[in-house]
This record gives sequence, C-alpha cells and structure tokens, in this order.
Amino acid sequence: MRDQGLSEAIRAAGGVSELARQIGISQPSVSNWVRVPAERVISIEAITGVDRSILRPDLYGGVASDTEASDIDAARGQEYALLAALLTRAPDARLLADLATLPGDPSPLGMAHLALADAARAATVESVEREYFDLFIGIGRGELLPYGSYYLTGFLQERPLARLRDDLAAVGVARAEGVVEPEDHVGILCEIMSGLASRRLPAPPDADRMIFERHLAPWVGRFFADLENAGAAVFYRQVGALGRTFMDIEVEAFNLPA
Repeated sequence: MRDQGLSEAIRAAGGVSELARQIGISQPSVSNWVRVPAERVISIEAITGVDRSILRPDLYGGVASDTEASDIDAARGQEYALLAALLTRAPDARLLADLATLPGDPSPLGMAHLALADAARAATVESVEREYFDLFIGIGRGELLPYGSYYLTGFLQERPLARLRDDLAAVGVARAEGVVEPEDHVGILCEIMSGLASRRLPAPPDADRMIFERHLAPWVGRFFADLENAGAAVFYRQVGALGRTFMDIEVEAFNLPA
C-alpha cells in the first residue's frame, strides 16, 4: 500500500505514468514504490510542488531511521568526493569517461549532473588539463585562488586556515602525508567533507555540520559562482554550477529543524 506522500505526488503529477515520465524512470519502477525513495525526494518536490515534509515526513518532518540517514549521507559523501576529484587535479581519461555517463533527473542537482556529463563528452584530456592550469595554477597564479583564507581575508594562509586546523584537530582529522596544499583548499575541504559525511572518517556526531558551517558556508558559494563565470572555464563552468547547486542544498539541509 502506498503511503500518503507518494499518493500525493502521483496525484499532483497526474498519475503514475506521468510521474515516472517526468523523473525519467520506468512506470513499473514507480508502481513498485511503497513510498518516495530518499534520493528522489528533492526532484519529486520540484516536479510536483508537494513539499518534502509531506513526501517523506520521516526524513524532513521528524527523525530519519539510521538506514535512511546513512543512505543520504553516503550520497552526500559521493557528491563531495566528485567535487574533490575535479578540484584537486584535472580529470584523466577514465574520469571523463565516467562523467560522460553521469545520470540525472529534473531536480536542480540532477540537471547539473546532466550538464556536467554533456561537458565531459565535449572535452578532451588535453583541453581540461589546460583549463585546470589556467584556472588554478597559471604562470605566476591562476585566474582563481581556491582557498578559504583568500576568499575571507584577501590573503593566503591567514587566520581562517589556523582556525580550520584547530577544528580539524578537535574532531580527530589529521593532515595526510604527501599533501602539499593547505587544508583550506576547496578540493581538500571537499575531500574532508566526503569522509565526514559518509562516516569514513571517525569523528564526533555533527562534525560535518561544524566544518561546513564554519569553514565552507562563509565563502564556498562565492568560489563556485566565480568558477562558473571564469573566463578560462568551459568544462569547469559546469563544475562550478554543480558545486554551487550542491552547496545550496547543503545550506538548506543544515538549516532544517533537527
């Protein structure tokens, strides 16, 4: 028997077949649902106008089960890991090929995935290597400086970096050997957030919230907007759009009542 939230979504979409068509999956898949899957809530909310607290009150109107929370955090960890991979180095041929098949849906994040897949299909290893160099390395310096200290103070390795190091030490996250970039590099921060969100890194509860709110939220939206509009960005314009969209979702999620 379908739960109330799924029934509301089907009614608002105009039927099971229409809901399936709008989210880009088969009608039998939707017919087999008992409730809206956690990973589909945001896209179905956008399509139908049915609030997420109605679609999945267990996730957005109360306390999620351990399994459901784990699924959501694993998906967050994957999103951060993707951004980390793209921001710490230029993608190689294998990553570009994987990105070219990235699935999406009509939600803002799903559409950002599809746009990134299109950009990956149009790119070459040589073009993204050149783009990455022009954006983040350059001769002297790249077009963008992807560091929290720079965005918050206008200078590198300033007080925001020291505060970040203190907070990472407090939650038990140590600097990995061989890493030359400071911890406030956006790619390194995304890698840390991936480990915290997915629970791969042992840390106290809500460590991901603390690191995000103190050390990403104050500046990372501006960085991704700058990347989206950078003169040297072609493939990386879509990386900027994906990052901006995902960070907006993170801000909204952390602002939900506990």
